[in-house]
Amino acid sequence: MSVSRCLLLVLLALPAGGAWGQGDEKNPDPWEPLNRRIYAFNETLDRYVLRPTAQGYRFVMPDVAERGVGNFIANIYEVNSAFNSLLQGRVAGAAQSGGRFLINSTLGLAGLFDVASRLGIQPHRADFGQTLAVWGFETGPFLMVPVLGPRTIRSGAGYLFDTYTSIPAYLDNREASWGFWVLEVVDYRARLLQADELITGDRYIFVRDAYLAQREFFVKRGVVQDDFSNFEEDEGWEDF
Repeated sequence: MSVSRCLLLVLLALPAGGAWGQGDEKNPDPWEPLNRRIYAFNETLDRYVLRPTAQGYRFVMPDVAERGVGNFIANIYEVNSAFNSLLQGRVAGAAQSGGRFLINSTLGLAGLFDVASRLGIQPHRADFGQTLAVWGFETGPFLMVPVLGPRTIRSGAGYLFDTYTSIPAYLDNREASWGFWVLEVVDYRARLLQADELITGDRYIFVRDAYLAQREFFVKRGVVQDDFSNFEEDEGWEDF
């Protein structure tokens, strides 16, 4: 699928401006009954498949190898960050992400080592959900997606676009593409293992509110509303 076609499909699926209505801020989760059922399915899948797989992955992988895999995955998405930064009009951010990709892909051995950070070039992450926000699209209702977990309409559309415009999507070998995405899910779940202990009370509400707070923080690059003023960015939620 070409970038232009994917972009068109995403934009057609989104309402413009304030089309979600004024009640969106007061009730970000109008589909809560459905979302809770999907969350229950995801919890079952996680309990019997994802979490045991992530625990096994963490057990067999040396720390240095696990960091290398995380660096490799992050390096792949530097291209998406550079592209989205350009779409947002942030040329310096695009140059920063592009520079990181070039340095880590060469000196960092295909991204296994984060040489760019050691040289003082820090990550400048941007995704298409954030780009849509810059373009004026509203967040939309909260949505729990099977397998993938929490999203909003805007971030979900952005995730779809970023996935189908990432490097793995253009590989001729489909097994390699799917292998990368499976590895990404397992590695990400492994990084969330410690976060499981932080979830208290109603797990659905905890996950929903943490996700919405993180997206608010990320989209506005730290400039957040009072409701989220005490939220600190956490690496475990960063990739949602």
